[in-house]
Parts: sequence; C-alpha cells; structure tokens
Amino acid sequence: MPDIWFYHLETTPLDQALPDLLEKVAQKGWRAYVHGHEDDKISALNDRLWSYRPDSFLAHGREGDDLEGHQPVLLGTSGRMANKPQVYLSVSPTDLPDVSGLERCLIVFDGNDAEHLTWARGQWKQLKATGADLAYWKQNDRGRWEKMQ
Repeated sequence: MPDIWFYHLETTPLDQALPDLLEKVAQKGWRAYVHGHEDDKISALNDRLWSYRPDSFLAHGREGDDLEGHQPVLLGTSGRMANKPQVYLSVSPTDLPDVSGLERCLIVFDGNDAEHLTWARGQWKQLKATGADLAYWKQNDRGRWEKMQ
C-alpha cells in the first residue's frame, strides 16, 4: 500500500494548487494520474496546466489521447491509469481505484465544498481502519502546505 496523503485546500483553488503538486511529482521522476469524476473539471484542469505559468511547461495529456500511455501526467475520469503512474491524485469525491503498488496516493479536497469534505473524511476513516500510512496536509494563511499531526 502506498503512502496516502490528504491535501486540504482552504485558501487556494484546485486549479492553482494542482500544478505545484504535479511539479513536485515530476521532480521525483514519477508519473501521475489525476482522477476526477466530471469531464468538465478534467477539461478545466487540462486547460489550466497549459497556461498556469508562462515560463514553464508540464507535459500532460488526457485519457483517450493517442499517447495516453506515455504521458508523465494523465488526466482522466475512468481510474484506469493507462500511463502506469507512481502517483495517483484524486481531485473529486469518487471511488478510489486499486492503488496498491504505487508510491503515493494524494487525495486533494476542497474544504469549502461540503460534499467533497464529507467524502474525504469518510476516506480517511476507512483507510485508517485498514492500517494505511496516512498523512494530512493543510494550507496555512499564505497557501503553503503544513503537515498536521
């Protein structure tokens, strides 16, 4: 079972926080699969990754693209993880696929969305009951991540 880290968004919206998280994944040489349950959300994140900063580029693609299996970052709604990632990122309240064999699972949830927050709390309780190695990261007032004990 991978390390499972929960990221509680409070001050920064997902489309601004996700590029930074994905850059950290890429710095480790890992591939990532970003899983959402709404195609509109995945489309918006795809657009954002092309334009989040003018001086950088984060190679990525979407499920269904010809080269989906070769993408360092793959965005999708199926949970298939066709790019064989080391890191799975959940960005919507959706069933987690089998993440065994991965290095890390990141559950990124919006603290201002009651449904997403309730879902994340349920995931925490369920995973804790299985003995999974969990960590909880919360944004401070400046939007920086702080690991909570």
